[in-house]
Amino acid sequence: VIGKGMNPPQKILFPPEKICMDWRQKRRPGAGLYNLGSTCYLNVVLQCLTYTPPLANYLLSRQHSRFYRLSPQCSFQGCLFFIISVLSQLCQASLAGALSQEELLTSFVVIGDFNADIPGDAYEFLRCTLSAMQAACLSGTTNVDASSEETTIIHQIFGGFLRSRVRCLRCKGVSDFFKVFLDVLLKIKGTLSLTTALEHFVAPKHLEGKRAFKCSKCKKRVAASKVVTIHQAPRILTVCLGRADDQTSRKLSQVVIYPEYLNLRPYMSEPAGKALLYTLYAVVVHTGPSCLGGHFLCYTKASNDQWYKMNDVSVESCDIRTVLEQQAYLLFYAR
Repeated sequence: VIGKGMNPPQKILFPPEKICMDWRQKRRPGAGLYNLGSTCYLNVVLQCLTYTPPLANYLLSRQHSRFYRLSPQCSFQGCLFFIISVLSQLCQASLAGALSQEELLTSFVVIGDFNADIPGDAYEFLRCTLSAMQAACLSGTTNVDASSEETTIIHQIFGGFLRSRVRCLRCKGVSDFFKVFLDVLLKIKGTLSLTTALEHFVAPKHLEGKRAFKCSKCKKRVAASKVVTIHQAPRILTVCLGRADDQTSRKLSQVVIYPEYLNLRPYMSEPAGKALLYTLYAVVVHTGPSCLGGHFLCYTKASNDQWYKMNDVSVESCDIRTVLEQQAYLLFYAR
């Protein structure tokens, strides 16, 4: 087997043993967030990140303040670590029960050129936020190899590895390609459950024609079989249920059943091992007939193990049955 893309890091930027998956402090649920025009997509992402236990523990401990110094004049473009300081302030304010200040939310709109007056996409904003936080963690580091860059606090929490195993149908040679991921995007057209979508994700794909594989042994493009599996599981598994139809871009509004507890083992490179269990702790929901508009709200599990519906400034207690009945868009699971 020829393997590419998963080299051991030369340096560990954040020690994994310092990551705590359980809440260090039991707090009452935080307050809602103001909608500054069309910022519901932003609010749900910030709420879900605020209620991600290992990230919240890190931010509330203010460990990042020992490494970064915040300047009032800094901007995201010139000093990306500002986002970590802002999210830390947001986490402190939200979990303390105080409505977050508008200037904090306005700061996040800068990420990815988002506009507070134009509807945005929660998944796109989540990816931009994690990328900006990753860049913040790498700020000031020099001569760090690519594998070491994948050992920041962000990658230690959200990161995993996918393995693409390609088998040449001519010479039967096998090649493995590894790629880091911070989230998994699943196709749901014609799918009724998360487990079915994951089964389709890891199902063998046939490569031929324009998608033929260039075999290093055969020295030419050949038909091949490709299987993508989760090779290294993340501590926090973030799943996006792709609700935009690839052909028409129309919203796929069917209900996709998702469990409170998920066993990721069947979708791993080694599916025969012991169960790899995850617990649902946040759900982002999109309402409306079109992907280009509508409204985002979320459900989060607070440190008191109680679920809450968070709809901008509104925060209401709810039960797990209500959470599992939603038209989910983003799912957050903790290992």
